[in-house]
Amino acid sequence: MTSGTSPLFDLTGRTALVTGGAKGLGLAMARGLAQHGAPIVLADIDDATGEQAARDLAAETGVEVSYRHLDVTDQAMVERVVAEIDQEVGGIEVLLNNAGRTIHHPVEDGDGEKWRAVMSLNLDGVYHVLSAVGRAMLERGRGSIINTGSMSGIIANVPQTQASYNASKAAVHNLTRSAALEWASRGVRVNAIAPGYMRTELTRGFYEAGGEQIDIWNLMTPMSRPGEPEELAGAAVYLASDASSFVTGSILSIDGGYTAA
Repeated sequence: MTSGTSPLFDLTGRTALVTGGAKGLGLAMARGLAQHGAPIVLADIDDATGEQAARDLAAETGVEVSYRHLDVTDQAMVERVVAEIDQEVGGIEVLLNNAGRTIHHPVEDGDGEKWRAVMSLNLDGVYHVLSAVGRAMLERGRGSIINTGSMSGIIANVPQTQASYNASKAAVHNLTRSAALEWASRGVRVNAIAPGYMRTELTRGFYEAGGEQIDIWNLMTPMSRPGEPEELAGAAVYLASDASSFVTGSILSIDGGYTAA
């Protein structure tokens, strides 16, 4: 635990599995957990980026950080890899269930391939990991699971066409609530973080170029700017730690006031 940190936020020795952890929001939240003492397992399909991120994060924070290849859309792989990690680390105590994607396409295109690609990762993948990790946590009677939802699970975004993404994140929110209720009396807490527009590696160039869509996004965000990935870290630490011991089934919006407007 970092000197001066409240014991409520101490995650020393509590291994966290972070899916979609090679970069972006997942890596930023993983960094926050590591800074509070949590050993980290980054999981992703981008092996070169993930392995480098693990080395860099370990050097930066001084905690143990490893990387595992994991395609969350492959349920058999999820079951196998989660079981291996759980045994190796003596129990996964925190899950950041973060892997996801967006494909913009209008509803009327009837593009089932794009719809299924989004749902397969954003919803099915979240369910596969939630179920596998949650099962092991239930056997031990403790654990904290944090799903990455979105403000898009609360509102429908404009002007872009992303109904598949919006629907997937709304489903993640209700999956979060459902699992939280099933497991509330069994020691496993399940919550979600709902980010707004964030400036990540994928969107940074888009923001720098600007234009009408960026103007609309900023205008509709009361704080008039995108969030930075590290601005999710505090919420992740809070939900992972004993500071949130009476919190389960919550969807925590971190969106610059977008959904409050």
